[in-house]
Amino acid sequence: MQFSARQLAETVNGQLEGNPDVLINGISKLDDSKPGTFSFLSNPAYTPHIYTTQAAIVLVSHDFKPERALPGCTLIRVENPYAAFAQLMAMYENLRQPKFEIHPQAVIDETALLASEIYIGPHVCIGKHVKIGKGCKIYAHTVIGDHVTIGDFTTLYSNVSVYHDCSIGAHCIIHANTVIGSDGFGFAPNAGDTFVKVPQLGNVKIDDHVEIGSNTSVDRATLGSTWIQSGVKIDNLVQIAHNVVIGENTVIAALSGIAGSTKIGKHCMIGAQVGIAGHITIADGVKIAGQSGIASSITETGLTVQGSPALKINAFRRSYVLFKNLPSLQERIQNLEQSAKPPGL
Repeated sequence: MQFSARQLAETVNGQLEGNPDVLINGISKLDDSKPGTFSFLSNPAYTPHIYTTQAAIVLVSHDFKPERALPGCTLIRVENPYAAFAQLMAMYENLRQPKFEIHPQAVIDETALLASEIYIGPHVCIGKHVKIGKGCKIYAHTVIGDHVTIGDFTTLYSNVSVYHDCSIGAHCIIHANTVIGSDGFGFAPNAGDTFVKVPQLGNVKIDDHVEIGSNTSVDRATLGSTWIQSGVKIDNLVQIAHNVVIGENTVIAALSGIAGSTKIGKHCMIGAQVGIAGHITIADGVKIAGQSGIASSITETGLTVQGSPALKINAFRRSYVLFKNLPSLQERIQNLEQSAKPPGL
């Protein structure tokens, strides 16, 4: 696949500087560029690399001013180079997608309703009364349980499992080995120090434009729905427990876990390895630093917290300074105690 600078500029509504007919057939990083590719400059720390780049086309901001001669690359000036680069990468990736077909080794129940222009790979299993929307891509060995609904243009990569009665919206991406709708961790104490399994009769509801990384589990609700709202982005290796609600456009980094029945607000940012207790509420716009532990509700909108148990970030930083100085403080106290002793003691 080849594209000209003119085509790329038209796609991102950019301003061309240089040869509009130069062709590219790939993508590369600015600091590890290759001939015949396009790249971008967004972070000022990478500015030196534009003067030695081999990339044929570079996306830059409108206010970029070269300090010396460039190595013959064509520039496309845009408002936001990173966003424009992402747009072009998405276009490039879409052109590499498999053609629409249903593999003969897929197992599809006769009651399933499949829209047009879909791809279903080998060894996919699709259960009874499943509905799959237009333009969906379901890759090899994925299992879709009975009465599942999947919206238009959603992609499920290999080995995804979607349990019965769950729904996934349009334009979603679910990466390999993720499980949607497995039983929540519900066990009732019983006589004799044993536990009785509580049936998990709810489902998982995933709205539009959600992306979930690989090896993540979203448990079905005990009753009702575990609900992932529109625009949420979830990284790899995340645990979402039963009856959790995650608000619109919240992002969750890898290795985090959210216990049952907790409600996360809109536009929150949750760092890696965060643990959130069950049955609490996190307000809209809250930012949680990596490796933090949230034991109680956060009711203040837009708050940033860190630590375990988490504190407001400025309070955490002050506390951490004291923590680092504890050895020297202890030594000073010991010296003062020693000097305060009467002679001969």
